Formats: sequence, structure tokens, C-alpha cells
Amino acid sequence: MTVFTKLTGAAAALAVSATGALADPAIIFDLGGKFDRSFNEAAYNGAERWAEETDGSYREIELQSDAQREQAMRRLAEAGANPVVMAGFSQASSLEVVAPDYPDTTFVIIDGVVDAPNVRSVIFREEQGSYLVGMLAAMASETGTVGFVGGMDIPLISRFGCGYAQGVRAVDPDATIIQNMTGTTPAAWNDPVRGGELTRAQISQGADVVFAAAGGTGLGVLQTAEDEGIFGIGVDSNQNHLHPGSVLTSMVKRVDVAVYDAFSTPVDEIETGVHFFGLAENGVGYAVDEFNEELITEEMMAEVEAARDAIIAGEISVHNYSEDGTCPVE
Repeated sequence: MTVFTKLTGAAAALAVSATGALADPAIIFDLGGKFDRSFNEAAYNGAERWAEETDGSYREIELQSDAQREQAMRRLAEAGANPVVMAGFSQASSLEVVAPDYPDTTFVIIDGVVDAPNVRSVIFREEQGSYLVGMLAAMASETGTVGFVGGMDIPLISRFGCGYAQGVRAVDPDATIIQNMTGTTPAAWNDPVRGGELTRAQISQGADVVFAAAGGTGLGVLQTAEDEGIFGIGVDSNQNHLHPGSVLTSMVKRVDVAVYDAFSTPVDEIETGVHFFGLAENGVGYAVDEFNEELITEEMMAEVEAARDAIIAGEISVHNYSEDGTCPVE
């Protein structure tokens, strides 16, 4: 059961106490909405899994603008929701202001870091999972040219793009990698038309596999890939089923597990501080299922699994763009 609140304006009042006990957990979805079939939907799936397994209720808010973030956090905390999970790095600056005012509320932020004693910061090693799908892209490509379409031009998305490029070059050192970002504002997460345009532009330059790390914009990338007869690669959620036989794989990011664990753990047992989730923690990976299994050969799987083991063992180092703002592969 959910207690649903959708903000309709910057000053909208939040009726968060409709049902459920005061200790209900809560989640704030980022712009793009909980049914973006990508990042937010993964978070939603984790909350729903918890609700189904426990018959519990949780509160949720879908943001409609940046101006609503702080208000949403305060209203949930004041209503007694605990923990309060925030999906998305854009929530960090507001949480830095809000968290000290509610020391008895535990906040969990996904993809952002807030240094406060009552905040758990969950960071995924997207570059590691992107490395593996980059390998698959290079192995599937017939032209030797692959593409990447990112959403908002921020270091987080550059981590995807840089890891992807490293994986491509590990298989084909001479590969051509075309990378484009969709924009510099939050609107970049929800522009499938622009995603399609960028994909067609990359195809015109020879790309026959395109990886989208762009939220709802990525849906336009995957649709165009199918329309133009090339492979797309999904992100965050398993998107293989959206275009069976056309989506080579998806770089899954277990946002659902992060939310499920936060809801399932007693509040006084949630470990705050920064927590990293990569291949070793099964926090990221790639998806093979009935919708793409014919596209991934045993030889491809063997090579990628060997690389996965080597990354976990420290034998392969995947560069994290966020550490220094550089990528060793251009």
C-alpha cells in the first residue's frame, strides 16, 4: 500500500498523513517520474517489493520541479516518515539543509553524498557495469563504431560513458566511440525525441550499437535503434523487454535493492555514511534474459564474465571519472 502525493506546483501542500503508521518509510522520486522505465522505476520497484512482502505501507512523492525538493523532505519528516529515501543526486543540496533539522529522521540518498550523521549515501560504481556492456557492444558491432547517449551533462553520467569506452577499447583498441550528452538541465532526462535525433546522428557516422544512460530520453534511443536496425543498450532497469531482439543488453543498476534494503532495515540499524555498490556487491551488472539471450553468444558471455571476475579481483582497474574529471579513453 502506498500513500501517494504528487506535487502540482512549487508551493503545493503535501497531504502525507492519509493512512499508515507514523513510522512508515517514504520515497521521493526525482524529476522524470516513477514510471520512467529506468532509474526512478527501479526505485519504485524496490519500494513495491517491500510493500508486497511485508503488507506494509509507504509514502511517496513525485517531484514536478526542483523548487519542491526541500518542501517535500520537510513535510515527510514532520509527518514522521522514517526512513526517507531520496532517488537522485539532485536531492543532495536540499538534503544538506534539511537533514540537520531532523536528527531523529534517517535519510537515504541514492547517487548523492551528504555528510550528516543521519544520512546514508548510496553510490553505485556505474563505470564497472558500463565497462562490461562496452565489451558486449564492441563484440556485437560490425562497423567498429559504437555510440553513447547520455542525459544531463554531469560527472555521474560521464562515469557511465567513460566506463563504457574503456570496455569497448578492451575488446577493440581501434574502435570509434561517439558520445553525446542530451543537455545541461534536468529536462535532458525526459526528451525521447532528442534521444532519437542523437541516435540517428550517430548512426549516420557508422554507429551500429548505442548505449543510452539518459533516463526517459533513453526510450527514444532504444526506439530509434530498433527502427533503424541497430542495437541499443538499456540502463538502470532491465530494458531488454522494451524492444526484444533489438536491445543487446541493459546495464542494470540495483537501485531497487538499495530502496528495498532501506525500507527493510530497522531505522536504528541503518548504517549511515557513504556506501559503494559495484560488481563485487552485485550493485551493477548486465542483463541476459529471454529477450536477448540469442544475441549474447557463449563466447561473449565467457569473455565478459572473465572481465567481471578480474575487476572484482582488482586485476582490471576501471577508471572512475568522478575522481579527477578525466577519462583515459577518448
